Amino acid sequence: EEIQRETSYPDGKVEKVLKNGCHLIFFPNGTWKKVGSDGKTVTVTFFNGDVKQVMPDQTVIYYYADAKTTHTTYSDGLEVLQFSNGQIEKHYPDGKKEITFPDQTIKNLFTDGQEESIFPDGTIVRVQRDGSKTIEFNNGQRELHTSEFKRREYPDGTVKTVYVNGQQETKYISGRVRVKDKDGNVIMDTKV
Repeated sequence: EEIQRETSYPDGKVEKVLKNGCHLIFFPNGTWKKVGSDGKTVTVTFFNGDVKQVMPDQTVIYYYADAKTTHTTYSDGLEVLQFSNGQIEKHYPDGKKEITFPDQTIKNLFTDGQEESIFPDGTIVRVQRDGSKTIEFNNGQRELHTSEFKRREYPDGTVKTVYVNGQQETKYISGRVRVKDKDGNVIMDTKV
């Protein structure tokens, strides 16, 4: 680009105004700033390699050179962090966070303390504030983990519950109920 005007300042700063209307400002420490001809697009390239861009819509894109991480802040408050390993985090203005891991697992952290993870195979894990967990498998099975028991529900209607004391209870769709003690001995079986 052709330079229209160049100004050197006593502090060592140099400003160049280009014919296309862009301003380039060079600082003694190696940092430089470019203000676009629109006056709204600003790029600052820092001496350490970091780059900060401010777009006309006030979106701010900051690239951290050492960490190879990009942090974008949109005018509506959404923040997106993109890490060099492929992980992407979205921080919403309401406090919700969504993390996409390199293996494409998605984890949602809700403001009320609940969590939800969606795995590439379709498995969904939901964790409540009290620590109870629901797992929905892609084969139609479902598990519920609480402080008192673990229960698996099968697509055919069978429900198997294992209590903290080791006792197991299986309820079949036919109405049959089988209970085993902690050592696996059948203590009740209502064969229908």
